[in-house]
Amino acid sequence: MKTIAFIGLGNMGGPMAANLLKAGFSVNVFDLVPEAIAKLVEQGATAFDSATDAAKSVDAVVTMLPAGKHVKSLYLGFVDQDGLLDVVNADTVLIDSSTIDAESAKLVANQAAEKGIEFIDAPVSGGTAGAAAGTLTFICGASDAAFDKAKPVLEAMGANIFHAGSAGAGQVAKICNNMLLSVLMVGTSEALQLGKDHGLDPKVLSEIMKVSSGGNWTLEKYNPCPDVMESVPSSNDYQGGFMVDLMVKDLGLSQEAALLTNSSTPMGALARSLYVNHARQGHGRRDFSSIFEQFSKK
Repeated sequence: MKTIAFIGLGNMGGPMAANLLKAGFSVNVFDLVPEAIAKLVEQGATAFDSATDAAKSVDAVVTMLPAGKHVKSLYLGFVDQDGLLDVVNADTVLIDSSTIDAESAKLVANQAAEKGIEFIDAPVSGGTAGAAAGTLTFICGASDAAFDKAKPVLEAMGANIFHAGSAGAGQVAKICNNMLLSVLMVGTSEALQLGKDHGLDPKVLSEIMKVSSGGNWTLEKYNPCPDVMESVPSSNDYQGGFMVDLMVKDLGLSQEAALLTNSSTPMGALARSLYVNHARQGHGRRDFSSIFEQFSKK
């Protein structure tokens, strides 16, 4: 596998495409933002004027897009416009790393299968730092054959590659993870603020909880309390990282998925309400750990 088309060069897609270049792949790129394309061209990528042009005669396509409607329109096309399924070779493996609803992923996978093309939903976890470092976690929904074919590409961008099941399974696993992450972030924030309200040093309290029964990823890697941990968004006025608006989107997907199976997700529903309220107060583009401010006396 030598040539890869990468469509969607935002905060996540740009670094991911750069890591493919570092791994020795030839990379065709397209994005709606010319500046994003220019950054990758400087690193050795080849620019194209459209996604369909970029995807012709390549070994693999990787897409990183905002929502299910964008994924469906790109792959399936419109009445008067070809989609990627209309132009790629039959042996091209299609990898969508967007976080979208599982039903959209299944629809595209089924349409691809009818054309004899292998499609994988492979959403990621690890944030912009993981994208830059090449340490992302890929959570894949695909056939065994498609997963094996895509693995060399994914390994150039990530450190953990999981096969969650058939088409759509990657998306379900991803939204389960992010729903849990939101609950942990809210719980950690309120616990730290409770300690502060009683005069405890949040750094000391964090160290206590990290090695106690309340220990979790947010305490270890992404503390939401300002000035407790270096090089995390909370110590940079919550800039960078994973935006509140994106967490709201993912929590919406989790609740839609819960409705489809009549699953009970009361903590996820509450976390979504808290994050929606936080976004409506003007914090949508700040990091999701800024939910801490909903509990602080600031």
